[in-house]
Amino acid sequence: QIQLVESGGRLVQAGESLRLSCAVSGYTFSSLTMGWFRQVPGKNREFVAVITWNGGTTYYADSVKGRFTISRDNAKNTVYLQMNSLKPEDTAVYYCAAGLNVYGLGFKFPSRYDYWGQGTQVTVSS
Repeated sequence: QIQLVESGGRLVQAGESLRLSCAVSGYTFSSLTMGWFRQVPGKNREFVAVITWNGGTTYYADSVKGRFTISRDNAKNTVYLQMNSLKPEDTAVYYCAAGLNVYGLGFKFPSRYDYWGQGTQVTVSS
């Protein structure tokens, strides 16, 4: 059974960096589109970044472009989110998601993904 486990979230100061990890088991990792989303209380889950099955294509939300980098290591069945120049507005629970069939602009929408992790809290103070 597929499992996604996020880790790395913690309290940091504005301007600092943090790297999140998502370990996947129970599925052929290299066949999955992997995305990162984030959510705060009272708000919809927000797209952050996505990487294709072979790592050849990435896409970022405008709010994080130039600051965040998504990557994957298929040998380790792990996807990463490197977050630099963190801002207080980046504070959220961050979730990784796996999609079996994600096409076109579908990567922006949580409903297009099939599996989710439990989330990891990132808090940025100012």
